[in-house]
Amino acid sequence: MSFSEIPPPPEHDPGNDLPELRVRPPGPQSRTWLTRHGRASAPMGPRPAASIARIKADVPDGSIVLSTGLGSNLIDVDGNRYVDLAQGFGAQLIGHRHGSIQRVLELQAGRLWQALGDVYPSDAKIGLLERLTALYPGRAQALLGQSGADAVSAALKTAALHTGRPGVIAFRGSYHGLSYGPLAACGLRESYRSPFAAQLNPAVSFVPFPTDADQAARALQLCAEHLVDGTVGAILVEPIEGRGGVLIPPDTFLTELKGLAVAHGALLIADEIWTGLGRSGSWLRMNELGAVPHLVCLGKGLGGGLPISACFGAAEVMQAWSQPEEVVHTSTFAGTPLACATALALLDVLKRQDLPARSHALGARWLPELRAAVGTSPLVAEVRGQGLMIGIELSPRLAGGAVTLQRALLERGYITSTGGGARDVLILTPALNVHEPLLAAFTSALAGTLRLLG
Repeated sequence: MSFSEIPPPPEHDPGNDLPELRVRPPGPQSRTWLTRHGRASAPMGPRPAASIARIKADVPDGSIVLSTGLGSNLIDVDGNRYVDLAQGFGAQLIGHRHGSIQRVLELQAGRLWQALGDVYPSDAKIGLLERLTALYPGRAQALLGQSGADAVSAALKTAALHTGRPGVIAFRGSYHGLSYGPLAACGLRESYRSPFAAQLNPAVSFVPFPTDADQAARALQLCAEHLVDGTVGAILVEPIEGRGGVLIPPDTFLTELKGLAVAHGALLIADEIWTGLGRSGSWLRMNELGAVPHLVCLGKGLGGGLPISACFGAAEVMQAWSQPEEVVHTSTFAGTPLACATALALLDVLKRQDLPARSHALGARWLPELRAAVGTSPLVAEVRGQGLMIGIELSPRLAGGAVTLQRALLERGYITSTGGGARDVLILTPALNVHEPLLAAFTSALAGTLRLLG
């Protein structure tokens, strides 16, 4: 059955409504708030070209200010209702304000907000550590953090302690966060790294990320060349490059990469911050492909909307933290009881509703629908994805690339994100429990928008 044949639900289901725009975004209230934001917030990124409308309103084009959210819907300060197909850059795995998450948050808020780290941990923290390590084959141990970048930092530190080697192999197009450890291995844009290059690990080597068999063979050869001198302690890889544009390597590439790491005494670190917990259609994509890494990094959706992350892996590797002199990786709010409790609730929902499997099946149905919708549009180069992690690569014929399409879709009531080194990929990461009629409506809106832009 195609999406177009799926009837709407018989009763109103809050959080799964179609878009409803009262005013063209950004509306007057968003403009007012954005003016305040522009004055109080440090600027990020290049300043867009000035225009009469921008100068008059003092707000960036295509921006809105959000006020409330539920499920797959977001509402801005002007009362416009949107369908959210970005979900916090993929972080809201089961939508906004999910009932199970909210109930657990309220219960935990009535018990304990803050413990004392590893000195006096909370029961919620210990419970989460047990659940996370159960995702790893064999005996495992974990460290908790506050962000995905924090988890990657913990993994890089673990590799340095375990191997005694400073070198890291990373991939072009990769994004692991912007704190200093991950930033050294960020291959998405040179401009992210260059202002801080003198303060970053100089022992990072970048290899092109492969998307076909020939590229994979070349990438493996380059990795082997970097490994041969024995200074590399870690290979850091995303099973699918998320912010890089939803780039998918051949399945065998990751298993061969694991073999290379083992052969040369290095650790394979899997950044599953985007792909894990069902986003790409499996609990952990590396495990699904038979390329079990030494270390796994999770973040984004783990807390069900609250900030928390984890680095976990083989216990014999994690034992490297036991040193003659004290060495720690922690922070005041790492493993806070509130976030641990919501993370446990999130894992319960994923398991109870089998959402990783639903993500896999739903994505497999949606991809052909999207490809059919864009048809032979000269503006689209490729539609690709795995599970509910979809990338629509735009051709150079569309001025402004994915940002132009993103803004046009916003005016139809759909929130999306962009990726790729040139921001030429529209990225779709809906909630894993998204209602299919919303995807059908978006697919139609996408086709209509491309026709107008073409």
